[in-house]
Amino acid sequence: MKLHKLKAGESTGTYLIESPVTETDILLMAHQLASQRLSRGRRLTEPKQVFSHLQTLLAGYEHEVFALLLLDSRHRVIALRELFRGTVDDAIVYPREVVKVALADNAAAVILVHNHPSGDPEPSQADHVLTGKLRDALNMVDICTLDHIVVGREGCVSLAERGQL
Repeated sequence: MKLHKLKAGESTGTYLIESPVTETDILLMAHQLASQRLSRGRRLTEPKQVFSHLQTLLAGYEHEVFALLLLDSRHRVIALRELFRGTVDDAIVYPREVVKVALADNAAAVILVHNHPSGDPEPSQADHVLTGKLRDALNMVDICTLDHIVVGREGCVSLAERGQL
């Protein structure tokens, strides 16, 4: 596949492409742009700010993926780490490994993220139970759990916005 050079357009958030592109090229560029928007040093202030980027990165998977968005004390991105992959409707998540990764990256806060391959982002009872377990484990080492975002093709659900964190 030919790589296309994107140039910033005159308006903020617009880009110019110098040659014709295929649908595959567009999807690849969207994935790259979403990754850049969640790259090291970016400051996050509200859940909706990251929804579209997380959808671009995770909604297309045919299996569940659990990821951590690791943040510093000013809520700037350290990294997005995919930790566990599962089946079409389940992923086994180990709190010990989540804590280990957060500590290794020196995170002060995290946003828990996982996708629902069905497309429906509505959190399950198991999602709520997992959120509580991970929040408690991370609290033990002074890492704040800011949110758990469930990603689907139909949108994203923030447990923090719903007051369920």
